[in-house]
Amino acid sequence: MRTCTQINRRALSVAIGIMLATGAVQAQDATSQAAAPQAAPSQAAPSAEHGKQKAAAPASAQTLDQIVVTGNSAFGGIKKIDASYSVTTVTSQQIKELNPISVADLLKVSPGVYPESSGGQTGANIEVAGFPSDSGAPFVTLQMNGSPLFPKWDYFTDAMFRLDDTIDRMEAVQGGTSVLYGNGQPGLIANFILKEGSSTPTGSIGVTYGSEGMERLDGFYGFPIGGKDSGWYGSIGGFWRKSDGVRDPQFPADKGGQLTATLSHDLAHGSVMFYARVLKDKNQFVTDTPILNPAPGQFSAYPGFNPLTGTFGSNADRRQYLETTPCFTAGCKPGGQNIDMANGEGGNIHMLGANLDLSFDNGWSLSDKALFVAGHMDINAFFSTGDNPTTLGNFIAGAASDFGLPANLTAKATYTNGKAADMNENVTVQNPEYIPKKVQSVSNEFRLSKELFEGNTLTVGNYTAVYSLNHAEYDGLNQLLQAKSNPNPIVVNLSDGTNNYALTDSQGLFWNSNPQSWMAFNERWHATTTAFFVADEWNIGKWRFDGGMRIQHDDIGGWFQNTTSGDLDGNPYTVYNNNAEYLTNSYQHPSGSRSASSWTLGANYALSDNMSAYARVNDGVFLPSFDDIVNQGNPPVEKIHNMELGFKYQAPWIYADISAYRRLFHGIPYSIDLPTGQVNLVYGSVTKGINTQVTVTPFEHFSIALSGNYMDGHYSGYDSCVPYVGQDGSQRCDTISGMVLDRQPKIQYRLTPAYVVPTSWGSMKFWFTYEHVGNRYGDQLQQQPLGSYHDLAIGAIANIGQNWMLTLRGTNITNEIGITEGNARLFGFASGGGVILARSIEGREVNFQVKYKF
Repeated sequence: MRTCTQINRRALSVAIGIMLATGAVQAQDATSQAAAPQAAPSQAAPSAEHGKQKAAAPASAQTLDQIVVTGNSAFGGIKKIDASYSVTTVTSQQIKELNPISVADLLKVSPGVYPESSGGQTGANIEVAGFPSDSGAPFVTLQMNGSPLFPKWDYFTDAMFRLDDTIDRMEAVQGGTSVLYGNGQPGLIANFILKEGSSTPTGSIGVTYGSEGMERLDGFYGFPIGGKDSGWYGSIGGFWRKSDGVRDPQFPADKGGQLTATLSHDLAHGSVMFYARVLKDKNQFVTDTPILNPAPGQFSAYPGFNPLTGTFGSNADRRQYLETTPCFTAGCKPGGQNIDMANGEGGNIHMLGANLDLSFDNGWSLSDKALFVAGHMDINAFFSTGDNPTTLGNFIAGAASDFGLPANLTAKATYTNGKAADMNENVTVQNPEYIPKKVQSVSNEFRLSKELFEGNTLTVGNYTAVYSLNHAEYDGLNQLLQAKSNPNPIVVNLSDGTNNYALTDSQGLFWNSNPQSWMAFNERWHATTTAFFVADEWNIGKWRFDGGMRIQHDDIGGWFQNTTSGDLDGNPYTVYNNNAEYLTNSYQHPSGSRSASSWTLGANYALSDNMSAYARVNDGVFLPSFDDIVNQGNPPVEKIHNMELGFKYQAPWIYADISAYRRLFHGIPYSIDLPTGQVNLVYGSVTKGINTQVTVTPFEHFSIALSGNYMDGHYSGYDSCVPYVGQDGSQRCDTISGMVLDRQPKIQYRLTPAYVVPTSWGSMKFWFTYEHVGNRYGDQLQQQPLGSYHDLAIGAIANIGQNWMLTLRGTNITNEIGITEGNARLFGFASGGGVILARSIEGREVNFQVKYKF
């Protein structure tokens, strides 16, 4: 299976804004509300009136009085100060100030989370400090109104929706009680809660223009249905945008939109809500690019390829025909697949959900959350082959030798536009992929709670999900391109005067001679997850204790199509397809059935009305996915042990939320295809660290916010060695035990000073964010140092009267190069001749929005 990373778009977008929300906005809220007295720890009672409840939520954001509903079973949620776990909240306005280009970007607001947001708007690798994952986002679950978007963790659910004005707030929980509820995620849960209508019609419309050729329209309208006292409320909103992208591929890098509607009704003892969401969006995915690497951790621009703005996308390579199916007759045309790179890594997703919450006077309450998700998350994109650029002449000589062609052939190379190519120019080989994915999921979580006696509430519940995935990959072909931004494909033919050997087809495509680089892939699988949980919450004076246990069972089955290799057209002179891999009419039928348990215990002590401390311990699990079963047969269940201590404090001059943790992993499976064959590892890890969110308000209207983490994590429990190629080119074999967790920065932080200027016509706010990301390694053997980087973002908002808002935001203002990932196709040293394939954050981007609120 493919282990290369599929990453997100701009590490800056969030770096910049991230401190915004946790800084500038958080500080403004802290200034205006921190002095307010807080009630003693208690469960939050739901508001009696729907409209008032919805209006009140944003007002209390980023204070310890903030009500959070994620990670607990209390009806109506609990105050942040009472939660014995770490929770980060951001409102709709804070999200705007963060200026995230994607969902993954926004997650940086939770300390210790590092999205590699440099590859595009979707498909980001997302690291959670102390949770070794290497690629993808297996320890991140995205939820909509409390329901997981997809039950299995290790799929890119950030492609399933986009951020817009229909989001009321996000609540992010790391560890804590998250192992009990939903899909039992022990890492990060990011719960996106939708805006609803209210008794007073409200709305907004905004127009945004960006320096990267972006045009965007946002809107939202919430309203009562049948009169303000009917108890029925509706809302509708969404966005549409088009953008050339900071990395302009010569066609729209991002194009599409999203529409969301809600219907809510107040009941005598609670409320019911229905929501629907439709996404249709296309987004360019950016693969690793050539970057000069003169010394470990040092990077600069490769000639002809700006790491901040460059892309392999171009009009010349936009449309391609990938040969995939043999025709077995000499001279015939193999079957295949037409692809359009402008379709990118987007989503065509439909969601339909419902939430029911009831509370009765006799101490009983119940909650039910249901979500249906279906659609496509297809990928049309380049991925790195792992080979550094070389001259065209050297490539032809090497390829001819690899394919076993006769010596002394005469080479002719042309661009696809017919012009002759320069044999001395640098070229690169990229892997165009078409990956159709069809997903479907139905999930439901039911909870029933009873107050057993004063201060003690017992909750029992069930989470059930039935889901499936149809997943194919057509990615065995490679394309020969100029090693520059917006390249032309190169067509190569060799001749002995009599016979013509086509090294590539007319599009510059060819199958590599190395079988390890081949890929034809098709699978369809289905699964059922059933979990039962019990939780108890007990308030005794200033103490609040909670604990619970979960039993989960997964059934997975399906089929995986077998492959073979050979000549696609029976013509020995079409060298480019003589060694192709293709699907056969035979199948494997892997299946798995596993059960595992999780548990958690926590205690919170209210030191005062505005200060609390907590301790928590929990055990979580990661059950194998279908791909794990295909790759490793019978992989172990990963076990995660997490211990955490936290402190929360708020006063008129400060807001602080600090936690320390120790995380232990056992039974982590990992597979990678190397030239020497497939390597399968099973290992563990040990991590300790500190997460910090602090906002200081030394005087009125001015704040300084600091958000970040320190992490010290190492691999453990693997005594054997792993083969790789050393920096001197020698074959080596070393253990990964004791090596630092790859891709995770040991330290990262964001510092945001912000100043609010009251005026006679409204107010203005100014801020900037300095982000620092420490050194990381791109591999598990510490052979690919990615270095450290910093960047600077700016922002300004003018509120004019009650209706108008003007917003100016900018990211990576100083155009810093920041490497987010190295050569994911290599295990060990990746730099050759002072060049590495890697990916940097995007260059400078500035956008301006005019919004009218009514």
